[in-house]
Amino acid sequence: MGQTVTFQRPDGQTVQGYLAEPPSPQGAPGVVVIQEWWGLNDQIRGVADRYAEQGFRALVPDLYRGKSTVEAAEAEHLMTNLNFGDAAGQDVRGAVQYLKAGGSTKVGVTGFCMGGALTLLAAVHVPEADAAVIFYGYPPLEYVDTAKIKAPLMGHWGILDTIFPIAGVDALEGKLLAANVDCEFHRYEAQHAFCNETQVGDHKLLPAVEYEPAAARLAWQRTLGFFERHLR
Repeated sequence: MGQTVTFQRPDGQTVQGYLAEPPSPQGAPGVVVIQEWWGLNDQIRGVADRYAEQGFRALVPDLYRGKSTVEAAEAEHLMTNLNFGDAAGQDVRGAVQYLKAGGSTKVGVTGFCMGGALTLLAAVHVPEADAAVIFYGYPPLEYVDTAKIKAPLMGHWGILDTIFPIAGVDALEGKLLAANVDCEFHRYEAQHAFCNETQVGDHKLLPAVEYEPAAARLAWQRTLGFFERHLR
């Protein structure tokens, strides 16, 4: 369904990404989808394909420049070497600008785990973003300049998440609400990565993650409704 495209960052450097187009792409809203720490793999391409099936133009920027892994230690190494400010302010912003230049009047940003943290940073550093949906990931709160967040936010969090503990989510929500950011957080009886359908049984890559189908369905429905309201 999708294809590899090359787009420009604001600083002029080029990045590749995976673009999934809907059957009628002309004027369709856009969504930038940000990977988990594993990289641009088949699972995250599948997320972009699902957005395309729902009528969105979906672009996944290749933040690791061609690398992906199924090993937690290597994923941690790749993530640790990623400059989060550069990824949000250049790669993600370039992806949003690319979708807008291609005909999407409005573009949202969403991401999972590491990509969730980057989604929140994109809400700070990408003024062109029209809405953002965060899945179970947040950066250190001192990096969240709430005064710069203009787009409405939605967040999906696992109460049983030990990687991004719910106490941090509560603190983040308090900080956003105190700054009058338009945000809507949802909490689920679930562990980390509860929307990743590959994290089941023998296929689980980390002990602290688990796919939770009912929570995943509800989070997806809420996200689609949110993007329909703010991007159509």
